[in-house]
Amino acid sequence: MTEVAPQTIVLDTNIVLDIWVYLDPATPDLLEALTSQRVDWVATQAMRDELARVLTYPHIVARMQKGGLVAEDVLAQFDRFARLVPVADKAHFVCKDLDDQKFIDLACVYSCWLVSKDKAVLTMRNRLARIGVSVVSRFAGLVGLGARANG
Repeated sequence: MTEVAPQTIVLDTNIVLDIWVYLDPATPDLLEALTSQRVDWVATQAMRDELARVLTYPHIVARMQKGGLVAEDVLAQFDRFARLVPVADKAHFVCKDLDDQKFIDLACVYSCWLVSKDKAVLTMRNRLARIGVSVVSRFAGLVGLGARANG
């Protein structure tokens, strides 16, 4: 039997929050794929730094407290599952939300899936598809394994 290489993905900060802070019911497939190493989540130190900053927002702190979490718990999950890579060069396509550009840049370098619910990113879906980036708002499995990603 041929082993299938993990699907490379980039996760924006809101998706990371959905998985470990909000426990969004749309994320169990993604968490399982991370746990089973069916996906290779690439990220940069700047993405981790953004997550650390967002985890200090009062409404996020309140939500974490409700779930018995602290920022270090979420950052530990990032460290466990994300593979840190160098910052990507600026992509040809520019996002209206400059905070999201780093996710687009990295997805373009890897020609991979970018999982995001951000409107500014989702509006770039067709343009990014031309260069091999699949922008999806919900992860529901893996291409090549008979599963799917939902836009």
